[in-house]
Amino acid sequence: MTATAPHFGPSPSVPPMRRPLAAAAFLAALVTMVAGLLLGGAAPASAHAALTGSDPQDGAVVATAPKEVTLTFSEQVAMGDDSIRILDPGGKRADTGAAPRDLQSGSTVKYGVTLHSGLPDGTYTVAWQAVSADSHPVSGAFTFSIGAPSETTVALPSDKAGGGLVGTLYDIARYAAYAGFIVLAGGAAFILACWQRGAGARPLQRLVVRGWLTLTAATLAMLFLRSPYTGSGKLADAFDLDGLKAVLETKPGAALVSRLLLLGAAALFIAVLFGAYAKREDEREKKDLTFGLAIGGAVIAAGIAGTWALAEHASTGIQPGIAMPVDVLHLLAVAAWLGGLAALLIALYRTPDIGATAVRRFSRIAFGSVLVLTATGLYQSWRQVGSWSALTGTGYGQLLLVKVGLVAVLVGVAWISRQWTARLTEAPTEVGIAADPQLDADASAEVESEPAHESEDPSRAAQLARQKAAVAAATKKRIRDTDRERSGLRRSVLTEVGVAVALLAVTTVLTSTEPGRTEEEAARASTGASAPAAEGPVTLSLPFDTGGRNGKGTVRMDIDPGRTGTNGVHLWIDGSDGQPMDVPEVKLAFTLKSKGIGPLPVLPDRLTEGHWTASGVQIPMAGDWTVAVTVRTSDIDQTTMGKNVKIG
Repeated sequence: MTATAPHFGPSPSVPPMRRPLAAAAFLAALVTMVAGLLLGGAAPASAHAALTGSDPQDGAVVATAPKEVTLTFSEQVAMGDDSIRILDPGGKRADTGAAPRDLQSGSTVKYGVTLHSGLPDGTYTVAWQAVSADSHPVSGAFTFSIGAPSETTVALPSDKAGGGLVGTLYDIARYAAYAGFIVLAGGAAFILACWQRGAGARPLQRLVVRGWLTLTAATLAMLFLRSPYTGSGKLADAFDLDGLKAVLETKPGAALVSRLLLLGAAALFIAVLFGAYAKREDEREKKDLTFGLAIGGAVIAAGIAGTWALAEHASTGIQPGIAMPVDVLHLLAVAAWLGGLAALLIALYRTPDIGATAVRRFSRIAFGSVLVLTATGLYQSWRQVGSWSALTGTGYGQLLLVKVGLVAVLVGVAWISRQWTARLTEAPTEVGIAADPQLDADASAEVESEPAHESEDPSRAAQLARQKAAVAAATKKRIRDTDRERSGLRRSVLTEVGVAVALLAVTTVLTSTEPGRTEEEAARASTGASAPAAEGPVTLSLPFDTGGRNGKGTVRMDIDPGRTGTNGVHLWIDGSDGQPMDVPEVKLAFTLKSKGIGPLPVLPDRLTEGHWTASGVQIPMAGDWTVAVTVRTSDIDQTTMGKNVKIG
């Protein structure tokens, strides 16, 4: 399809060739305004929140019903009125139904819900769902019991937030949005930077316009699916106006709306590119217009890329001020490389007159894009993974390894394409079959044999002209198809595009996967909050430093059997040299903060040098206990260490 340039209505003093430049300046101003609004509302946060603690704890058995249930998260989350639900053994609501209370204090992110009074004994289910600061939904469930565990009719949900049909549709729309942006931005860049005559080629026009349509449709789909995706999971709620209004008040909703505004500017850019620009004949005017379109197009593309950077992983976690522009550069490099590949593939198969110069220009641009991708990709990988263990031991890290492998394959195939490009000649007629002039003669024999008197009819003359043009195009296509170099280049580029499709799929999955760094941090926080219950004695190791002379060492402790009731405690104190260390005094204290029990003091007896013991230590209730050990190494030098253990 061919678009025409709109009329902006400038004063007669403005030369016609400057009108598209004025349009480009208008587009740049619009994009700058939208990006400024987005940047003004973007606050540093962290990615993919995880539940790190709760009161009561998962699986805990409490003696009396608590007044409220609290949940602690690793990072900031957005909570709705029904984000935390407490269900009794029969499946009925045990909470009052009020919105979760924000109990945040300092860096601790905590929310609580109030329970009904007089709850009976039994097992209760806590189901929660929230939205991370990086726009992705998170959810979970656990149980605790009052008095004693019981049977419950409530089944813990196995599906994660953002799953089901709505999640699948949202992921498809997310993939389509990336693909549409790559084709739109990369295709337009290919035309302006590599093959300006391609602006008048219908196949390339259709490619870029379809990229715009795909991105627009995908953005609208994500906007309407956002409410059920982060909430109910029901497809029918996609058209709930209250849900849509709530989405528009969130950062992801604002980013999607801004993307639609930028796509309106992109439509104007396309109209100029395939209208006034494609028809421009004067070289000087075309050069000025090329510069204007390049500036306007770059600003629009950067603005659209920014809608991803400002609403997803790049806007959260460490160094968001650096990560967001790096993410924009990464997306632009991907578009220039992969979108340009798609345009080159279409040009090689559907346009017979693309020359070797255009192919070589794209080869240089692709090489530069790969360098940018390498630099930005390394930074993103460090930021989102952070350690070798996260690279191999988390889902995000493993997907990242798959992505790196696909990129390596893509670069290898691109190297083959560069070899074909180096052997490519400028004109198809310079190779092989051009030595046979009989081809053109045979192809046009029928047209040239028409009687002269019939050609005097204007309609017949027009028909003959169309036939000659068709014959010329067919001849060009046959010559092009038998060009060994071009055929080899087409095959290698087609392979590149195939690998790129798989690479884009992996990248899309990565955007909805919890980063390896935050997954490990959440696991460490959860482990620090409550150590797993052990079968048999609980063993602890606590290094200490009282600050005095010979004040460094390690306390090793066994709590046997590590259950409620009567326990025996043994402590071994080793010096910095690993040998038994004699100290004047050792004290213990047990505290169950969730129930307000303790500290319960314990004074162990010295058995021998570096070995202390206490018997008959009573632990009245299961839960996550804090064990505090005080070691005194002189009259004035002492220190206290603490560690949490789960005693069942």
